[in-house]
Amino acid sequence: MSTVTVSPKYQVVIPEKIRKDLHIKPGQKFEVLEFEGCLEFVPLKDIRSLRGSLKGLDTRFIREKKDRS
Repeated sequence: MSTVTVSPKYQVVIPEKIRKDLHIKPGQKFEVLEFEGCLEFVPLKDIRSLRGSLKGLDTRFIREKKDRS
């Protein structure tokens, strides 16, 4: 686990190991979400990079009861 400090400008530095493990590059953008008192950083991806990522997805499952009819 890593600890970071919020600067007077409300900035934090992502620890080097996490940057390397997640291949975070300078200038990369993230969506920041608050969920139950925690911050989550979700990398924004170019829509073109997602092409084909759902190939082979089984869409036959029933997600909600109202979908059964």
